[in-house]
Amino acid sequence: MNSLGYEDYKYFMQDVSFFYVGCKYTLGEITENDEIIYKFRKLTAESILPKYTRDDTLESVLYYLDPKDFILQILKQMNAEVRVSIKKKKKSFFGKETEKYYTEFIKISKLVQMSEDEKKECGLLIQELKGSKLALMTV
Repeated sequence: MNSLGYEDYKYFMQDVSFFYVGCKYTLGEITENDEIIYKFRKLTAESILPKYTRDDTLESVLYYLDPKDFILQILKQMNAEVRVSIKKKKKSFFGKETEKYYTEFIKISKLVQMSEDEKKECGLLIQELKGSKLALMTV
């Protein structure tokens, strides 16, 4: 029996307006997967791969994205949002404080504005990249 390895958060979905890519895909897997939209595969191969390696995950690219990087301009152009899990403290009715993870979409520009220490402090976990199909065609 062959082990396929870690497959959670390795998916591609689309609806009428948006596409969703799981962030555990490596850049090499994105460029080779025929289920992913051709334009996004081409964008990954031509714009992201020259700066990173084929073994880097989409999650690591987004996590360490530099505000001066050209890739950020491309992601802004396609109205990219990132689904993240963030640890937040919440007080109960009796005053006991607990930490829970909440999942939400944030704009790519907000993600880039956060420092690496802020990301570690809030326990940021990047799950997926959401992009507009119409905006992707203009890139």
